Amino acid sequence: MYRRLFSLALVSAALMHAVPGSAQEGYPDRPIRLVVPQSAGSGADVVARLLGQKLGQELHQSIVVDNRPGANGIIGASFVAKQPSDGYSLMLAGVSQISFNQHLYASLPYNAQKDFTFVAPVVDTPFVLVVSKASGITSVQSFIEKAKQKTGGLTYGSAGVGNSTHLAMEMIGDKLGIKMTHVAYKGSGPALTGVIGGEVDAMVSVLGAALPQITGGNVVPLAIVGQKRAKELPNVPTIKEAGVDTPVMPGWYALVGPAGMDPKVVAKLNSAVQAFLADPQVKVKLASLYLDPIAGSADTIKQRALTDSRVWGDFIRKRGIRNS
Repeated sequence: MYRRLFSLALVSAALMHAVPGSAQEGYPDRPIRLVVPQSAGSGADVVARLLGQKLGQELHQSIVVDNRPGANGIIGASFVAKQPSDGYSLMLAGVSQISFNQHLYASLPYNAQKDFTFVAPVVDTPFVLVVSKASGITSVQSFIEKAKQKTGGLTYGSAGVGNSTHLAMEMIGDKLGIKMTHVAYKGSGPALTGVIGGEVDAMVSVLGAALPQITGGNVVPLAIVGQKRAKELPNVPTIKEAGVDTPVMPGWYALVGPAGMDPKVVAKLNSAVQAFLADPQVKVKLASLYLDPIAGSADTIKQRALTDSRVWGDFIRKRGIRNS
């Protein structure tokens, strides 16, 4: 009898150890939740829904997009950080959640470097420096001159303290040694409207949002805040070509999950993302949204996130930028 009980114990132990492995081999065997830490209709939401459709096809499983906006992405990020690391809860994270927030807030309910598994880079968003027609500014040089002449300096809008649109303008002002007054709006759309109406002099905007206003003659483009010129604006120089030696403002989105995900699951998900980026129809769609695909490994985006955290974290502390 003891021998029989001992045998049953061995079989039970073997089954217990076999379950995780077999579960990973059959991954995914149920729907996957893809959290978007922004509202429906946002840039991240559009990318997530495109990505989710392709991942579903590649993985033969449903991808459910779950919007959890608020607090600069903190609500969605902290939710995902607390989920099981089985690969069924993922997040389309932006640079703010992973590389900026820990430097902007006194405390966070998650640790950006310890609480997530990096899966794959997805896309990058180019930015453009624009000014209002009422400002009379036509170039970066006249931007500098006007800033020095105007009492109190120029005004600029952003989507909020610590947002990429805020940090990019702070960096430009710092490098140029000019004074500017920050006006925080409730989103990048209202900020751009403020530039169009002459409420503020300037802003750094996502290229996709600003381009219709540029081509419509409602705002004046001064420089692409990125590594290369935009093909839609071939005569607009990059910020470095215009003489401002700033680090490139990152606008990337990446697929991440809770810490401790199985490497085989990460590899399978990364492969599905690469298929998404290689799809000809996806390429056309991303180009129409003015988004640049980023192919690469999990380590590619992890190292990029660490670099952006170091560069922009140092700058945030230097400028004393804090969010409540």
